[in-house]
Amino acid sequence: MNIFPMLALATALGVAPAIAASTTPFQAEDIFKLAAANDVQISPDGKYIVYVRQQNNIMTDRTESNLWLIEVASGKHSPLFADKFSYSQPRWAPDSKRIAFVSDRDGSSQIFVHWLAEQKTAAISQLQVRPSQLSWSPDGKRIAFMAEVSAPTTDFAKSVYQPKKPAGANWSQSPIVVERTYYQADGRGVMRSAYNQLFVLPSEGGVEQQLTEGPYAHRGPVVWTKDNNNLIFSANRNADWEYQSNQGDLYKVSINNQQLTQLTRLDGAESEPALSPDGKTLAFTFSSPAAVSYSNTKLKLLALDSGKFSDLAANLDRSVESPNWVDNSTLVFQYADQGQTKVAQISTRDRMTDLVNDLGGTSLGRPYLSGMFSVANDGTLAYTQGTSQRPADVAVYSKNKSRTLTALNSGLLQQRQLGKVEEIRYTSTAGNEEIQGWYITPPNFDPNKKYPLLVEIHGGPHLAYGPQFAAELQRYAAEGYVVFYNNYRGSTGYGERFAMLLHFNYSSEFDYQDHMSGVDAMIAKGFIDENNLYIAGGSAGGIATAYAVGLTDRFNAAAATNPVVNWTTKVLTADSYIGQIQNQFPGVPWEHQAHYWQRSPLSLVGNVKTPVLLFTGEKDRRTPISETEQYYQALKLRQVDTAMVRVPDAYHGVTNRPSWMIAKVEHALAWFKRYQKAPAQ
Repeated sequence: MNIFPMLALATALGVAPAIAASTTPFQAEDIFKLAAANDVQISPDGKYIVYVRQQNNIMTDRTESNLWLIEVASGKHSPLFADKFSYSQPRWAPDSKRIAFVSDRDGSSQIFVHWLAEQKTAAISQLQVRPSQLSWSPDGKRIAFMAEVSAPTTDFAKSVYQPKKPAGANWSQSPIVVERTYYQADGRGVMRSAYNQLFVLPSEGGVEQQLTEGPYAHRGPVVWTKDNNNLIFSANRNADWEYQSNQGDLYKVSINNQQLTQLTRLDGAESEPALSPDGKTLAFTFSSPAAVSYSNTKLKLLALDSGKFSDLAANLDRSVESPNWVDNSTLVFQYADQGQTKVAQISTRDRMTDLVNDLGGTSLGRPYLSGMFSVANDGTLAYTQGTSQRPADVAVYSKNKSRTLTALNSGLLQQRQLGKVEEIRYTSTAGNEEIQGWYITPPNFDPNKKYPLLVEIHGGPHLAYGPQFAAELQRYAAEGYVVFYNNYRGSTGYGERFAMLLHFNYSSEFDYQDHMSGVDAMIAKGFIDENNLYIAGGSAGGIATAYAVGLTDRFNAAAATNPVVNWTTKVLTADSYIGQIQNQFPGVPWEHQAHYWQRSPLSLVGNVKTPVLLFTGEKDRRTPISETEQYYQALKLRQVDTAMVRVPDAYHGVTNRPSWMIAKVEHALAWFKRYQKAPAQ
């Protein structure tokens, strides 16, 4: 009997079929079969949920994005648009009868509207650029969005003499003139000079109307006023905004005459505006202007009639994200807390209650905290629910209870024996800081046996891991490794003091000791083979890996993905140079060269004896491949075993394609196996 059609049907219906427990571990090819829910949007009346289903495709080596619909009461689950085209940004109309979304189904990215009852769909835009930040007007008659508009040619570029090209001549491409401060971005390369502008479009189709202009940074989300006549958004409209990474204000623009009104003038960055149902109070998040590597994002209210500001959750030592109003006196928001992503409810009287703590699952490769939610008019939450054993499913929270509505990976993962995720807390030898971590044990784990240990370090460094599904780490566990990962100092979710322990100290011996103390804590459990220790990490984790092997010979081998080894060359070539120099260092590199060198793994390369595998995208503009090349050539000069794996066409998201994720893990596994020793007795 062929069970796979049954599994596919059960998955589509969101039902987990009963299958006998499997002994097959997680395979490399399984990465092509994974799916996850994202951008979960509940209708205002709370009856339906539309979400983006992200499914890896082995034939295209891409993650495809389709739209699926769920009836909340019955759990009925059906495809809305599931074909060869891409779908994103589903947004409900206020009447809960229509869904706007962005798709390339007509050849380019356009805004579409789907009428639910009539089962009819129409493109309502004819744009030359990709729209984002869709937002319905309260009366449902218009949709606001943002899109990039090209800047005029500069005086210098206009003044350059260009000889006339003869008819039929085959000339090379013209040189590109770069004059902008912010001229490149990872994932895009050198960008055309363009600026995000705000538009509005009739919801039944027509010609878009541009509401903002000028060489400024306009940002979503976009919020309508109750009278349908104005839009509120965040922007930095200062002339030097490209140099001001910690500044932004809230503005209101009139639909009728494009008059712009500045609503806030705080010293710092105001963003994520959310307007109360009665239109009287504006909630927003606020970030400090201080030139530091991390500060908590706070929640503020602005009374629009009086201009008075007030704070909510001021004593919450965590960063607040995505505020949404439930009613005129209640909001919900999400925040990271000790390896969990939570949604909390707070009243305008500052009374806070946690609602759910299991958001996540949208980061498939590594166990980063992730997830999102949306809220209906009655306060019902729809959200991405993640666990250590499953990527994101769709869940709903109402009346103090959560229900899981999908089982997107049941057909695959019920046929696999995954590694079990366990928590560990220990004390770092650096400052006696408590560090939270987790470890994954291999399938058929026997605590009386000895297993090789792999330390896997997260990026950021101001990010966080948690007990979430992680395809890469499950592959390591499937090959017999105990995989240890932690939230070392600098990680988010443990308060501002803990995050700031790495201010001017990354990379350093301090975060290194957080990792090594974890290694010792794992060895103390009795099932780790001390003769076979390995270390790996990506981005900031790649930096930490390269720094660690300059301080210790305890590891048999290392795998550093997207590392930075020379901070001077990094900040002067990467896309993040303005914010990084301002917030992470005491000044520019030519005035603080000793500090930059001390933080650079290259300063320790003379100590390295550990074989190092390097894995980087050739188009990476966040940690440019020149960083990898410097380390590779330095190790070769020292005759230390090393290999450089270059991924063509990959930017910093070097695992963004399924085959790239597989390649990253399988190259590391082969490298580690090469340096395996006889087990400790």
